[in-house]
Amino acid sequence: LLQQAWQAIPHVTQFDKADITKLDKMRLHWKEANKDDLVKLSLLPFFIKAVCIILKEMPQFNSSLDVSSKNLILKKYFNVGVAVDTPNGLVVPVINNASKKSIKELAREINTLSVKARKKKLLPTDMEGGCFTISSLGGIGGTYFTPIVNPPEVAILGISRANNKQVYIADKFKKCYILPFSLSYDHRVIDGADAARFTTRFGQLLSNLEEITESL
Repeated sequence: LLQQAWQAIPHVTQFDKADITKLDKMRLHWKEANKDDLVKLSLLPFFIKAVCIILKEMPQFNSSLDVSSKNLILKKYFNVGVAVDTPNGLVVPVINNASKKSIKELAREINTLSVKARKKKLLPTDMEGGCFTISSLGGIGGTYFTPIVNPPEVAILGISRANNKQVYIADKFKKCYILPFSLSYDHRVIDGADAARFTTRFGQLLSNLEEITESL
């Protein structure tokens, strides 16, 4: 399927980075206070929440082409696929109605789906209906990569490993935790300007936090 997608879809990839220093400090604080074994507070729930905000603002990213590739279908629901690494390769379970769930609810569902994926217990219904996919390889390594769009979706976000960097801010260097990420998209639907707006907005949301932490 991915080989067919690579051959059939005109891919373009936009690269960017975000300062997630405050976000990671918040995550670590919650991790220490967490008492629920089913909630693993990684950064991924925050990424999902930020993506849902952008999909509402930029509906062209929450769309698909019909079988004729002539009509664009705009979706009113927000189902986010999460690529999970298993001993048998990557699988993409889908979190339905992700925009309506809190950070902790997203974390709990990610944990449940990840366990099912690694135990080969995912059902076909667990992997259907995705609108947008996030592929996070930060736990493995790498700086940037070019993820392949998962049809019928029109874009996919690739998360790489965050690292501490010295950033020049207000006439001095400051240590910041910098996240590199990549957005691959179907150029028949998305143009470069919109892709740049998406990545810029994603970076803003992760750096400022207020909007994505409203529903913890």
